[in-house]
Amino acid sequence: MKHEAISAPGPEQAGVRTGFWKDSLRDYGLLFSLLVIMGFFYFLTDGISLAPLNVTNLILQNSYVVIMALGMLLIIVGGNIDLSVGSTVGFVGAIAATLMVGFHLQFLGLDTDIKVPWEPVIVIALALGAAIGAAQGYFVAFSKIPSFIVTLGGMLIFRGLTGNMLLGQFVGPFPKSFQNISSGFIPDFGDFDFLKPLTGDSNFHWGSMLVGIIGAAVLIYTSVRRWSRSRAQAMDTEPFVLFIGKNAIFALLILFFSYQLASYKGLPEVLIIMGVLILIYAFVTTRMTIGRRIYALGGNRLAAQLSGIRTERLTFLTFVNMGLLAGLAGLIVAARLNSATPSAGQSFELDVIAACFIGGASASGGVGKVMGVVIGAFVMGVMNNGMSIYGLGIYWQMVVKGIVLLSAVYVDVYQKSKG
Repeated sequence: MKHEAISAPGPEQAGVRTGFWKDSLRDYGLLFSLLVIMGFFYFLTDGISLAPLNVTNLILQNSYVVIMALGMLLIIVGGNIDLSVGSTVGFVGAIAATLMVGFHLQFLGLDTDIKVPWEPVIVIALALGAAIGAAQGYFVAFSKIPSFIVTLGGMLIFRGLTGNMLLGQFVGPFPKSFQNISSGFIPDFGDFDFLKPLTGDSNFHWGSMLVGIIGAAVLIYTSVRRWSRSRAQAMDTEPFVLFIGKNAIFALLILFFSYQLASYKGLPEVLIIMGVLILIYAFVTTRMTIGRRIYALGGNRLAAQLSGIRTERLTFLTFVNMGLLAGLAGLIVAARLNSATPSAGQSFELDVIAACFIGGASASGGVGKVMGVVIGAFVMGVMNNGMSIYGLGIYWQMVVKGIVLLSAVYVDVYQKSKG
């Protein structure tokens, strides 16, 4: 009777598995760090940092960071930087506020008061943000001026224009429907009269919890389907243990945050906006040609040019995209504050850039993922929130954030040198 020898995994197979573990530790180490930071501040603040009210505020306060970080990711991946996003937020918010509240116009014999409804103001603000991005993108892409210099000038210009426009005054308030962009919540079952007998007087928002359950189920279904298809086609797949653990953590996080939000007021409208944008940019960066070209641009500009990629136009479009998202963030900030202020958007660029680098984007370009940047933004948000609740001084908070940012960039440089 012949016995077949069972061959041990070859060096190539072992190398593939080792590579998967290394890549996964790099990609999901940040998620583990977020969980550790959340746990640390949970015990440090006696559970206050993860209370339903605080979780809701965490999302409302960091929505603009996540939204702008999506645009900044493409800028950094393409090998550039944008220091003007905070000033753009303040300037767009000031323009939107002036249009909604109303102003007196005297021009070429015209003497009238003008007040614009909030719906067209949103379109105007987004177009203005895109125009600012286009102007800066033109100088960077076609005039070959370094992005650091162009956007540093933009930061000073738009901060100065905002100050001259508002003259130290707050402009507001705004219509309630406009404020809902930042502070509104999606309707729940109990908000409809015909469903009130089913929900009673409970303060728990079952609709928000149901959205979370569906989201976790969709995540698991799509992940299992993709993993199974890869195995069926004899493609390299991540180890089963890692696959199960990763998806279990993501699903539990979705359910936990959904429960906390449902225990307070439900899902914020800005969370829906943020979620849709995350899905769009994840699809663009992983599935579309333009996304792959941006990574090629940042990885090796000369090789990208030789392969036929129009690098100038691509750089220009990344700045237009950044301006558009900065305009959206300006509307969200103005709606949250219910006014435009001269200091709105101050230092936002630091939080956005830090979120990208903490989330795994490389300072030299060509590297970065959407989910990494989102997690990086929430790392910054959880730290800011936790340190504020604990009562740590504002200057010590700056020290801590600076150390975290420096550590993240050091890890990136170290990994490249080892690679």
